Amino acid sequence: MSQKMYNIGKIVNTHGIRGEVKVVRISDFEERFAVGNQVYAVKEKAAPVALTIAAHRIHKGFDLLQFEGFANINDVEHFKGGYLKITEEQLTELESGEYYYHEIIGCDVMTASGESLGVVKEILSPGANDVWVIKRPKEKDLLIPYIDEVVKEVSIENKKVVIEPMEGLLD
Repeated sequence: MSQKMYNIGKIVNTHGIRGEVKVVRISDFEERFAVGNQVYAVKEKAAPVALTIAAHRIHKGFDLLQFEGFANINDVEHFKGGYLKITEEQLTELESGEYYYHEIIGCDVMTASGESLGVVKEILSPGANDVWVIKRPKEKDLLIPYIDEVVKEVSIENKKVVIEPMEGLLD
């Protein structure tokens, strides 16, 4: 499969003996794991495996998924440590001012005054708002909250983000 694929979850373990897998979600879209949806299990150096979701439930903060034709723990054991992905065609159309993580990661971050801060290396979702992790040259990473008061401009085309740091944010 040569088309671009995007992570929506990481399979961290199996659950029970009936073929369920425990997934850490890497997607804001609830409908990603809807029954009947197709996803791809991908492990390093292995071809993607197309899977159809047969059941989904949430248990202790994890998504538990079962796939059609995989009704036993032995059928899904080899998926552990892999990622669940979707194809580019499966991406949902976003509203204005919304972005996919893969569009933000890799963007250069600058202050409104023109000072270069670094590059977005990761996005965390701890609660009320996302936090962008900025990799800075020869300094420790910077954490930027994704809120209107801080993030002033996002240009996906130019891979550039402009922020207005709050007092103490750059310390």
